[in-house]
Amino acid sequence: MRGFDPKWQDVPHYIIGITKEIWEDRRIGSLRGLYSDGLIVRSPASVVVDNTNVIAATMATLAEFPDRELLGEDVIWCDDPDGATKTSDAYLSSHRLICTATHDRAGMYGAPTGKQVKYRILADCAIRDGAVYDEWLVRDQSAIVSQMGFDVVDWTRDLIAREGGPDTCVRPMTSANDVAGPYDRQGNDNPIGARYADTLRAIMGADMDVIPRHYDRAVNLHYPCAQDGLGWADADNFWMGLRSAFPDAAFTIDHVIGRDDPMMPPRAAVRWSLHGKHAGWGRFGTPTGAEVYIMGISHAEFGPFAGKGTWGDPTIRREYTLIDETAIWKQILLQTGAHA
Repeated sequence: MRGFDPKWQDVPHYIIGITKEIWEDRRIGSLRGLYSDGLIVRSPASVVVDNTNVIAATMATLAEFPDRELLGEDVIWCDDPDGATKTSDAYLSSHRLICTATHDRAGMYGAPTGKQVKYRILADCAIRDGAVYDEWLVRDQSAIVSQMGFDVVDWTRDLIAREGGPDTCVRPMTSANDVAGPYDRQGNDNPIGARYADTLRAIMGADMDVIPRHYDRAVNLHYPCAQDGLGWADADNFWMGLRSAFPDAAFTIDHVIGRDDPMMPPRAAVRWSLHGKHAGWGRFGTPTGAEVYIMGISHAEFGPFAGKGTWGDPTIRREYTLIDETAIWKQILLQTGAHA
């Protein structure tokens, strides 16, 4: 890894290692070197520009959840030869974390509840010169809120008020307020990544019959609000509920990585977006007509089991998808006037 501290053996070691250093070892100041100046971190809740703001947000989170741990589940990555320089290699990564924490102090989530929470985070990073220089992150906010004992819509309405009301509250990320960063490529051309991207396109194109054809019958599923599922029906329920709420929204594949590693199943990471009107019944209740932008990240693991596939035609055995449901509700509440 040219341009990186030699202590990092590879990209997964780097991603999981710096995550522990920053959050658990309290080396928050190391962000000045591990994150590039002018870094843009996009999450459904907001767009944060510049390292100083990232450091401030990190400290605020640790003040509210002082025992926070981030356990690295997987890093799906690839080389980025077009991003390399004369002195440094460049890489793309999509990593998946399980976060555990206790809500011990007041902060963004309100007065301390003392509740222990466990939730996933999915994040895409562009990396070179030993630092992350562009990032997209989705946190399972509805899992956090629900495990604290709050109704997701009520909590989001209260958040708007605590942030000063509809005129001054933090705006969720949309295509209008997104900030273009230095990384503008779309991943690699690994066939596993392409297969998963095509599967998601088919689902969003209302071809739900792709699920029994491309998913293992015993597929393990992990969806927003810490919702775990099993089998074709649960996959259909999640994707149908999301798509039916935004039936005419434009679906876009924004980034794809496919990966094969020894002792690991073939894996894929896809970042995608859904942009359009809340015009249908589904996961978000009564249609409101609000214009909503959704950034999602999905990971999948493939295999040949249950008689459905071969190594030339693998099926999805595990799927992890995150969207931030509080950011979606915030957009709906702000546009419909239901924030009061």
